Amino acid sequence: MLVLDSVTRRFGDRTALDAVSLAVPDGRMVGFVGANGAGKTTAMRIALGVLAPDAGTVTFRGRVPDLAQRRRFGYMPEERGLYPKGRLLEQLVFLARLHGVGRATATARARDLLERLGLGERVQDKLESLSLGNQQRVQVAAALVHDPELLVLDEPFSGLDPLAVDAMAELLRERVRAGVGVLFSSHQLDLVDRLCDELVILAGGRVVAAGEPEELRRARSGSRYALVADGPLGWVGEVPGVRVVGSAPGRAVLEVLSAGADQRVLAEALRRGPVRSFAPVVPSLSELFSEVSR
Repeated sequence: MLVLDSVTRRFGDRTALDAVSLAVPDGRMVGFVGANGAGKTTAMRIALGVLAPDAGTVTFRGRVPDLAQRRRFGYMPEERGLYPKGRLLEQLVFLARLHGVGRATATARARDLLERLGLGERVQDKLESLSLGNQQRVQVAAALVHDPELLVLDEPFSGLDPLAVDAMAELLRERVRAGVGVLFSSHQLDLVDRLCDELVILAGGRVVAAGEPEELRRARSGSRYALVADGPLGWVGEVPGVRVVGSAPGRAVLEVLSAGADQRVLAEALRRGPVRSFAPVVPSLSELFSEVSR
């Protein structure tokens, strides 16, 4: 497990991270979400030892990682860091060798990753000859080729088409099933919601929400309910302690303003006819993000 404990980092007068704590358990995929400038990239670089914190600690599996252990991490920066004129297979083998992987194993892994990412026929092409989306695929392969014990990926899905997204998602799921912890940032909240076991939301250099996405959404469902029933629902707004905030034929979204008002609405709806559903309105991840980031 990777743990950042009360990590603070300043750049001059600006506090980029303010006592940030988060954990990436082995075998879990953690989504790291925040607006531009929230501090996500700074936190990732500190986790990897690229930057040092001004306060707080970083540990991996119970101890401060040394150089040998950091060699077992996989990192994908948001800015592409590969060699434009280098050939794909050659570059990936070189990078794996830097992490201590033997040449034969490195070559086999590189070929397999490129094949699975749809670049199996281009292993001898130069990076600069690829589209930006395909260059992103190679960047992902570079983070995976040495079979890391921890993956830290900064915007890994940026610029990818749906087929590439699916291929990469399956590679990440495989690593998670093998016990690897994965931390990745993304502005594509639908992907975060689909892939992640846990979520950390950063705003202004602080963690403003953390936990399993479904639990976070349900905890903020608040006092809004959706009623779906047969017949007209104009009567809902007349129930004491209720305010209608949205309506459509056969459906009303209401806000409960006083204790017991939800039960009064349900009882009245049942008296009037069949009720198809009556449940709290659970916010989407996008709505949750907007709410906690204000």
